Amino acid sequence: MPEIIEFFSGDGTSVLLVAAVRMINGAFQGMHFPSMISLISQRLHEAERASFFSLLTSGSALGTLLTGSLGSYLLENYNWMTVFRALGGMSLAWTALLSYHTLPFKEKTASIKSTDYTLPWSKLLSQPPFWSCVIGHACQNNCFFVLLSWMPTYFHDTFPEIRGWIVNMVPWLSMLPCTFLGKALSEEIIKAGYSVTVTRKTIQTICFVIEIGSLLFLAKVESFENAILCLALIIGGSGFHNNAIAVNPSDLAPKHSGSVFGLMNTVGAIPGFLGVYFSGHILHVTHSWPAVFLFIAVIDALGCIMYLLFGSGQAII
Repeated sequence: MPEIIEFFSGDGTSVLLVAAVRMINGAFQGMHFPSMISLISQRLHEAERASFFSLLTSGSALGTLLTGSLGSYLLENYNWMTVFRALGGMSLAWTALLSYHTLPFKEKTASIKSTDYTLPWSKLLSQPPFWSCVIGHACQNNCFFVLLSWMPTYFHDTFPEIRGWIVNMVPWLSMLPCTFLGKALSEEIIKAGYSVTVTRKTIQTICFVIEIGSLLFLAKVESFENAILCLALIIGGSGFHNNAIAVNPSDLAPKHSGSVFGLMNTVGAIPGFLGVYFSGHILHVTHSWPAVFLFIAVIDALGCIMYLLFGSGQAII
């Protein structure tokens, strides 16, 4: 792949090629979590779903931390081709390892018959808890995707002397402990006798409050240390999200959680291009990073209000 990109770099085709490969990669990534959450809802009790899902998402945090730090190191000391080769090679090796170790399980489960459930779309789409889950997820994703896309530019513009690997690695250190903290809090709230609805709303509210507060503070900071702390808190807030709205489809539709999560994630991916575009437009017009952070905070607040009003942890279909 790096050689192909370099071959077409002279006529601008390489940009289109990278964009096409990224789209294909994203399409396959979109199958991962719906499949995982479908298995979780079928195999685990509702009190255990958030805990196990947080364990799965912690793997994503570790992967992001590894690729961000290793990729930055390779880029600073070598070149882009080395980054693609190293990370791509690691991915292929991990895929081969998983295939080898999961093959015995495939043979054991091949004879198990699956039950076909038809998803009642009309009933699902008419339920406020479902839409509160979708909107809340999209609002939180807006914060995540915008910062993921624009933070390197923010730090380059505001603190040009800072090395890239610090920005790509340090903030992600917070996601793993926050994910497990959200897991522990979910378990304690349920053990205390509160409903799944109260548990999901509490954990998701913590996520939004952390993100909104950090964004408002980020709009006023002047030092790199405070800026990186705010970014770490915002990314850490995503760990609480993984124990709330992210696992909510298995509560709302236990028999159809994979399909429901897929739809929710599809809508949640819209901020990946619209939110990033609007943030860039705001920055272009105002030349103000605080305006961008305020925009993200307002979207987060809307998602929080919507989920608090209409969110639920009870099955609706």
